[in-house]
Amino acid sequence: MSRPTRLHPAWIVAAVAFVALVGAAGFRATPSVLLHPLHAEFGWSLATISAAVSVNLLLYGLTAPFAAALMDRFGIRRVVAVALALVAAGSGLTVFMTASWQLVLCWGVLVGLGTGSMALAFVATVTGRWFVRRRGLVTGVLTAGGAAGQLVFLPLLAVLVGAYGWRAAALVVTGAALLVVPLVLWLLREHPANLGLPPYGGSEVVAPVTPPGGAAAHAVGALLQAARTRPFWLLAAGFAICGATTSGLVGTHFVPAAHDHGMPQTTAAGLLALVGLFDIVGTVASGWLTDRYDPRLLLGAYYALRGGSLLVLPGLFAATTEPSMLVFVIFYGLDWVATVPPTVALCREYFGASGAVVFGWVFASHQLGAAIAATGAGLVRDQLGTYTLAWYVAGMLSVGAAVLSLMLVRRRGPAVTEPVPVAAAPRAWTYRD
Repeated sequence: MSRPTRLHPAWIVAAVAFVALVGAAGFRATPSVLLHPLHAEFGWSLATISAAVSVNLLLYGLTAPFAAALMDRFGIRRVVAVALALVAAGSGLTVFMTASWQLVLCWGVLVGLGTGSMALAFVATVTGRWFVRRRGLVTGVLTAGGAAGQLVFLPLLAVLVGAYGWRAAALVVTGAALLVVPLVLWLLREHPANLGLPPYGGSEVVAPVTPPGGAAAHAVGALLQAARTRPFWLLAAGFAICGATTSGLVGTHFVPAAHDHGMPQTTAAGLLALVGLFDIVGTVASGWLTDRYDPRLLLGAYYALRGGSLLVLPGLFAATTEPSMLVFVIFYGLDWVATVPPTVALCREYFGASGAVVFGWVFASHQLGAAIAATGAGLVRDQLGTYTLAWYVAGMLSVGAAVLSLMLVRRRGPAVTEPVPVAAAPRAWTYRD
């Protein structure tokens, strides 16, 4: 008699990770809708407020490789729970601030550290441990959850800001982050080997390996090894441009730019949320494609298409939602973070067992680019009274990223050795998708 088919625990872990990423995404959605309210209440310049955003974006990236190393040493569950608590604290404490340095501390440092600990290196760690089959697809789904969750929060936050003020929006984000903590502590498993199981799609139980030395040494060591290779710098440069042209520029300044042309803030926030909805489709599709096609070609295509869309954006802004703007929103949304699954796959191809930590450093370059773009676009707007120059520069940089991606070559020979399997997987039942 055949045994009943059971759901592999990897899917439960992926579901909890998805919820955690969406829960942390709320505060990352707030810069666009809080720029003008904070400017109106405190009189801070857009460049000053954008500087706090830049600190957030920079720490969001720089924390990622160390968080990945901490997950290897202390476990995913502990790191993610602490990260959500930091997001909640940083969001909640902003309601008491009276000076711009407090904005930098709460919005920049606390939230940057918290969200950085659950950045895309977290996605790479989860998929690397729990999946062999469908790895690219799951990477796409989790990436879409974090990025699209950030954008889907926008209409709610814009309504809250308009009806009750920006403090109400900050408190809602605090609550959303705290609600996820019990779920993480309950269901976010560390490693399939702890359950005596192989990863999903694998045939052998793989022993978890704790790197020697401290987490910081592991993270820095992985960087020093990767930095000796040409692919690392090509990936890092391309991903820096990716960050500059998404969260740094569009994620932070699209709503204010549309508002400059007479569009209501709630309407502009709704358009950015629509970008998030199409991002889900595009990123999941990118994960599916990454499982089947050369990720180098995918990256080249994604960056080239993004560059073209940004170059035409300045001519599309208007006081009302025109069909041409909707075409941009759909096209750009499909490409928002579609770059992540092929980049994760390439880090794993080139750097093997250290791929998640190395991707953390590549992601740090993504956030460095985002931080520069967030502040730079604010300065452009303050000095020129328009964002037009920022859009054109971003478009040309994206075309350059496409060229960098196509310069990557296939690795010859095996990647860094993966952990040695310790036993054949017990086949007490079959697993369904």
